Amino acid sequence: MSLSRKLFIIAIILVFLALLFFIKIFKNNYTDKQIKYEPDFFGVTFSKKYASEIGLDWKEAYIAILDDLKVKQIRLPVYWDEIESEQGVFDYSVYDFLIAEGAKRDVKFVINIGWRLPRWPECHAPNWTSQENIINMQADTLSMLSKTVKRYKDNPAILYWQVENEPFLNTFGICPPSDEVFFAAEVALVKSLDERPIIVSGPGELNLWRQEAKYADIFGTTIYRIIWNKFFGYIRYPLPPWFYRVKAWFAGIPSDKRIIAELQAEPWVPQGKIIYLSNNEADKSFSIGQFQANLRFAVNTGFKRSYLWGVEWWYWQYKHGNKEFWELARTLF
Repeated sequence: MSLSRKLFIIAIILVFLALLFFIKIFKNNYTDKQIKYEPDFFGVTFSKKYASEIGLDWKEAYIAILDDLKVKQIRLPVYWDEIESEQGVFDYSVYDFLIAEGAKRDVKFVINIGWRLPRWPECHAPNWTSQENIINMQADTLSMLSKTVKRYKDNPAILYWQVENEPFLNTFGICPPSDEVFFAAEVALVKSLDERPIIVSGPGELNLWRQEAKYADIFGTTIYRIIWNKFFGYIRYPLPPWFYRVKAWFAGIPSDKRIIAELQAEPWVPQGKIIYLSNNEADKSFSIGQFQANLRFAVNTGFKRSYLWGVEWWYWQYKHGNKEFWELARTLF
């Protein structure tokens, strides 16, 4: 057999193996076995602001998360525009309630603080801020951080501070360009006020995590399995769980310092509000089968913990007659 023919056959075999690999990835092949994971591996992110935006009674939803789902790990964004809606006048009553009710039930918290926090538009500055004057904005941000950390630093229910959310991501949200010098100042301020570890988060697919790892005691990735793009429509990321382990290794992040800060557990919304998505449209990015697949995917990354993104939507679905997401979540915590 000639060398050219041998090379051709080898090429065909490699293409065939590659096709099998991608077929395996694109199938939801993480649902065929019972999911096994450590206690408290799964937690949730709860946004009081988002719960209200989709029409929920946020207190009712939160108590249901605590008492019905029995969640024990919560990432809680403390929104600047809610705690300081008037300059210099701080009102923490909502967050005092959320943390106290969780603490009564042995919940442990990640308190996410800063200017850029989860949920659209990502940056949540109060209306009174001079957003065209970045120097003043940064000074006001540091003042807010100091006030917030001092208020909660003696609370034993808090495990970690998360400073900002995806601070170096410039392709999503209505935010100014990232500023590493200022972010370093934020981290230094929080460390000077409290000794708890600091989480820094970054996108799962869009950078190398090296910048985040420089400042993180704990690194938190986002993982979204199916997204929507205006040019291509719905896209499933063709990445296996070990991709995230390898990426963390290259960034020098120890295995016990890796978490999933956001695991996709609600549909991607091409436009408008999530509550207006039809069931058919929602299923394109997040069906009940995809929920199970995402859970298994998270376990298979080998990361320490995974905070699920979408608990407010599960409850909205539950209140409107579709109980399957909430009922699956009941088995997790």
